[in-house]
Amino acid sequence: MPERDDPASPDGPAVGPPATITELLTWRADHDAERVFLVVDDRSITFGELDRLATQVAAGLRSWGIRPGDRVAVAAPNGLPWLGLFFGATRLGAALVTLNPRYREQELRYMLNQSSARLLLCPASTPELDFAAFFAVFRTEVPTVERYVFLDPPTEEGRFEGATTFDELLTAGDATEVGEPTSAEGEGAVTGRPTGADGGPAPSDPAVILYTSGTTGKPRGAVLTHASLLASARAQVAHLGWDEHTSTVGSLPLNHVGGLTCGILSLLVAGGTVVLLPAFSPSAVLAATAEHRTTVLSGVPTMFVMLLQALAANPVDVDSLRQVIVGGSILDPSLAEQVAAAWPDAQLVNLYGLSESSGASVLSAPGDDLDMVTRSIGVVIGDFEGRVVDESGNPVAPGIVGELQLRGACVAAGYWEMPEETAETFLPGGWLATGDMVEAEADGHLAVRGRKKELYIQGGFNVYPAEVEAVLGTHPAVALAAGFGVPDPVYGEVGAYVVVPRPGAAVDPDELRSWCAARLADYKVPRYVTVAPEVPLTPAGKVAKAELRRRFEAGA
Repeated sequence: MPERDDPASPDGPAVGPPATITELLTWRADHDAERVFLVVDDRSITFGELDRLATQVAAGLRSWGIRPGDRVAVAAPNGLPWLGLFFGATRLGAALVTLNPRYREQELRYMLNQSSARLLLCPASTPELDFAAFFAVFRTEVPTVERYVFLDPPTEEGRFEGATTFDELLTAGDATEVGEPTSAEGEGAVTGRPTGADGGPAPSDPAVILYTSGTTGKPRGAVLTHASLLASARAQVAHLGWDEHTSTVGSLPLNHVGGLTCGILSLLVAGGTVVLLPAFSPSAVLAATAEHRTTVLSGVPTMFVMLLQALAANPVDVDSLRQVIVGGSILDPSLAEQVAAAWPDAQLVNLYGLSESSGASVLSAPGDDLDMVTRSIGVVIGDFEGRVVDESGNPVAPGIVGELQLRGACVAAGYWEMPEETAETFLPGGWLATGDMVEAEADGHLAVRGRKKELYIQGGFNVYPAEVEAVLGTHPAVALAAGFGVPDPVYGEVGAYVVVPRPGAAVDPDELRSWCAARLADYKVPRYVTVAPEVPLTPAGKVAKAELRRRFEAGA
């Protein structure tokens, strides 16, 4: 592979920086082979070791007939096999379909069939489910899947034709043949297909198919390319000033861009280190942060609520942190103040991104103070573009609420085999319709007012739950608030909000309504306020508002 400039830099010689995930990992293995990139299960994995693992996996996949353009799926916890399959599949030119290990019949049937995945990596069993025994029966529902690769040997009930293990995958092929691209039609070069400098995948090739939550319909498989994933990762690294001294605890799920792009790929670009956990646990995250003296802590707001509770119950030394990044949903002012107080020496950063932007696209500016981080998600990063538009798609002036649209190399290549849905979101001119309603300040800072589809109309007035949630979050007894619109015979719709109190605090719904009435227009004041010890979460750690609404309607 030709010499390339530092992959963390957007500039470089004429040949340019590594253009694919495969080239980037190879570049790191060539330049930093003995440096530790991952710490997994108390084992240190260097860039060189990860590169060799990717080659082993690619060889095994190739020997089993997986070809460039094929899809292979993973429904496993964070771990080295997950990353081995990701880097191995992308090295071969295949795309990884990222599934949550908590998915069951409905999600698996739809996503595996819709993507035509040919292989699935998953645990043989978990405390919740014997996956091997489940697929021994269920595999007739997903006929495209030819091989089931289990992380450990299955039980007798889970032994069937096509069942194998990850260890067997690692020894199935000849690693010396991986550099020769193949096609679905047979051995040899892929005629007419543009490739990277080493004959591998092209920058525009799909690397990941990541299914969105599907809150308003069937899940959509966002097609993230090598180029779009690296564009987001590089912009994040440059904006935050990360380098080889940057380290983080990876507890966000790898099947989400928060774990994969904002975590793994961004640290691969920077040359830093990831301490990878199988799943989020507040005590485990704090313990790993303290033990490994990591410099960055990332999570969604609900995770930080739990982290603060765990830190209060069992204080540990986490003063190594230099950046605390909160993304995934709106950061309540009260939570922002608590996080800033807990880590006074760390920069508090808002991160905004979505599956369709391959990861981060908006971040707090380096000089943003607590007030700015509280009211704004930040500015568009890198050379990406953003605009705020009205319902007709016309740009609006600063101070006017409209839909945020993004444009740049980070934008995904559409939804997998869903042309109508792709046309609705991926617009002419390269613009991505995010569905988020924002208000821009004159200097480019953006404040989220809510999801376009979360909007409810009370008596003819638009109400965005995020605005009301933010006000509820300023009450000293409130840890978290989540709201939505419900039918009303007089006003059409009114607001219903669920509030989680801070530990030991007493919350009175009438007092919270009065709190909002003193700070908001009367039509924005919640009609219903329910106090709950916790709220349901999506697999990505966001508040599951559809489930909250269902519980409200059921009177639970």
